[in-house]
Amino acid sequence: MNKGKRPIGKILMILSVVFFYLPILYMIIFSFNDGKSLTSFTGFSLRWYKHMLESADMMDALSTTFSIALLATFISTVAGTIAAIGVSKSKKLIRDLMEQANNLPIMNPEIVTAIGFMLLFITFHVEKGYVTMLLAHIAFCIPYVMLSVMPKIKSLDPNLADAAMDLGATPWQALTKVVVPQITPGIVAGALIAFTMSVDDFIISYFVTGRGVKNLSIMVYTMSKRVNPSINAISTLVGVIITIVLVIINAAPALFAKRAKRNSIGKRNVLVPAIAVVCALAVVAVACVLAIVAGVVTYNNKKEPLPFEGQTLRIYNWGEYVGEHIIQDFQKETGATVLLENFDSNEQMYIKVANGEAYDILVPSDYMIQRLISEGYLQKLDKSKLNCMDKLYDAVKGLPYDPENEYSVPYFWGTVGIVYDKTKVDIKDLEKEGYNIFLDQKYKGDIYLYDSERDSFMMALKALGYSMNTSDESQIQEAYNWLVQCVQTMKPEIVTDEIIDNMAQGRKALGLIYSGDATYVINENENMGYYMPEGGTNQWSDAMVIPKNAKNPELAHAFINYASDYDGAYDNSSYVGYTSANKKVMKDLYGKGGEFEGIDAYIPRTDNKNDEVFEYNEETKKEISNLWSKVKIAASNTN
Repeated sequence: MNKGKRPIGKILMILSVVFFYLPILYMIIFSFNDGKSLTSFTGFSLRWYKHMLESADMMDALSTTFSIALLATFISTVAGTIAAIGVSKSKKLIRDLMEQANNLPIMNPEIVTAIGFMLLFITFHVEKGYVTMLLAHIAFCIPYVMLSVMPKIKSLDPNLADAAMDLGATPWQALTKVVVPQITPGIVAGALIAFTMSVDDFIISYFVTGRGVKNLSIMVYTMSKRVNPSINAISTLVGVIITIVLVIINAAPALFAKRAKRNSIGKRNVLVPAIAVVCALAVVAVACVLAIVAGVVTYNNKKEPLPFEGQTLRIYNWGEYVGEHIIQDFQKETGATVLLENFDSNEQMYIKVANGEAYDILVPSDYMIQRLISEGYLQKLDKSKLNCMDKLYDAVKGLPYDPENEYSVPYFWGTVGIVYDKTKVDIKDLEKEGYNIFLDQKYKGDIYLYDSERDSFMMALKALGYSMNTSDESQIQEAYNWLVQCVQTMKPEIVTDEIIDNMAQGRKALGLIYSGDATYVINENENMGYYMPEGGTNQWSDAMVIPKNAKNPELAHAFINYASDYDGAYDNSSYVGYTSANKKVMKDLYGKGGEFEGIDAYIPRTDNKNDEVFEYNEETKKEISNLWSKVKIAASNTN
């Protein structure tokens, strides 16, 4: 009977291994992809490794990750071991209470811990950055060290240390020569867990960092917003480092055991694990040094002082929303240091701003700018320090959220529309049905919906002939019913930014998409098209604003000018793919020989009276958010 079960067990084990390692193998293979696609291999290249090594931002994130992990591991291991020994010597009641208290941080949801740390640092006016991230990592690593060490301490003879002192040992000698060697396996296990937790952490790190300091988790998260295969390259590098660490940890004991003398077996058992860990951490330390060296940005060797020499500019922007060279070029020209932090939604940005986080420039969307203005978080721009407004396209200026552009300067703009496969979708269907094509049974199971309450309800409201800014509850309910009908009858796939690469590969017939993403899709696949229904759509814009608590508004004005001028705007738009607010850049990128030549998605529509800009309404937003959650539940129940 046991023999009969063995093949099943082996098969399950093989399947488990394949299930776990296949995605990693896939990532490694595509790190050598010559193209930008994350799913289509176009040829072998080291392009993205070169891009990674040349990126000071990535190398800084790599060095920050491992330097924080090493420091947090060392400090938390020492502190946790001492604390565990101290708790073991306490009275039973105190010991039980401390053990329960130690378990709370482990069981507590990370998001709760993260917000707690953030509020703590804000309350005591601690400037967030490298130190706050390190302190947070030490704090959440200590409980894991104690959890690993405590069982080893409990297994010891409680009279062992006393016996050593009776034989003449000092308390310190009893601790270091008797107790610690006996619990070394627990200490090593705790250190490895602490190191792993630190390297892996995202949530807590995201909320406690600042001043442009970010680890790899934050970096990869913000990069995933846009298609960037450098994610694969840097993830592969981390995987290689971790693999080397694991090999050293597992191989070192065997190597030392072969060379050890028979009469030193006791010492070997104590020392080998520790030596293995030290060797492994040394490898990581070397990787950190290499990362720091590789990430060093060349300094400006001009003799004359630059206008903002030694000053710092803090920018809070969307992930992967700036050009490859604009930040470095601005630093060289001004002598300033730019600290760029990234957010993934307007709401995430708002939380930090509302809690007093100080930035010099924000890049929020239209409705969020309206909210920030109404709540008094923005300062008016000094028009005497701006020379860029005349260079911007008229249609993106004077929008309802800031009619006089008193607070904002346009950054990117565009529309929301339908990306479609010309080989599968008849343009006549789009012209006849508009957004109602998402209810056409001809395309059942062959559509994408965008996982955005704003844009999905915009689509439904426009399909019904209503304003996307309506606050009429009956109209919103009709839109909800329209979306429920869509997910129940059409079996769509609800996605976010994966629609970009998937549509570039022609995996569905049509989907709801932002115009900038459609530009990339069409640029990659000539069979794709972009359509905006005549019933209207969302004309969105993201703009640069200066918060009231900005520490360097003069430098902020200088950057706004630079980003709006031709060189900065061209670098931004050509790399990101979204429409520039600069008139000449728009013309050059869309025109003959331009990177987006003839791609209509790149040029936003400005002549349709049914197109609207989102307006902020807190009550309507809450209602729509709640209804969209119900739509997704209906979709999951259907599937």
